[in-house]
Amino acid sequence: MPLNAQALNTATFAELLADTHHTAAHLEMRDLYAVGDERDDYAAFLRTGVPNLNPTRSFWPQWIPLVKDAVARGVVMRRARIISEPVTDYIRYEHAITPLNLQAGEDVRWLPRRRTSDIALPGNDFWLLDDQLVQFHHFTGTGDWASEGKERTTDPAAVALCHAAFETVWERAIPHEVYTV
Repeated sequence: MPLNAQALNTATFAELLADTHHTAAHLEMRDLYAVGDERDDYAAFLRTGVPNLNPTRSFWPQWIPLVKDAVARGVVMRRARIISEPVTDYIRYEHAITPLNLQAGEDVRWLPRRRTSDIALPGNDFWLLDDQLVQFHHFTGTGDWASEGKERTTDPAAVALCHAAFETVWERAIPHEVYTV
């Protein structure tokens, strides 16, 4: 994934993922996200307790084809979530909609926060693409995207930290099919 500085800053995530050849690893560490594209589905889940598993709603029509295309090219897509227990309502919602991630081709695992105390973790959620590029995600305290939203780097130290953190979390985490909320 050779990227010049301009491409690193201007490429969309879809373009970066399209240029990924082996691995895409995503680490999520918040107990609440309040990003706009989920707001309506999350509110409905809070009212009814029923997740909307329609892949044509919300952000899914954009996400599912990206994942399916990457997986078809041989990219292994893994997502790990570090969570507090008892889980928040948002994590219950996220767990309930994860079958759509799985159907698209992602592998998802959950790790209770109490089992992470000895893991060196970066300060932000991230995507690690082909162990060469990190895209950090920045959120506000209430869980929405921060104005600077994303930060990308190919710095070897950041890549190594994220790789080590993700692999340690992944090794300890519980597969989605086994973890219950």
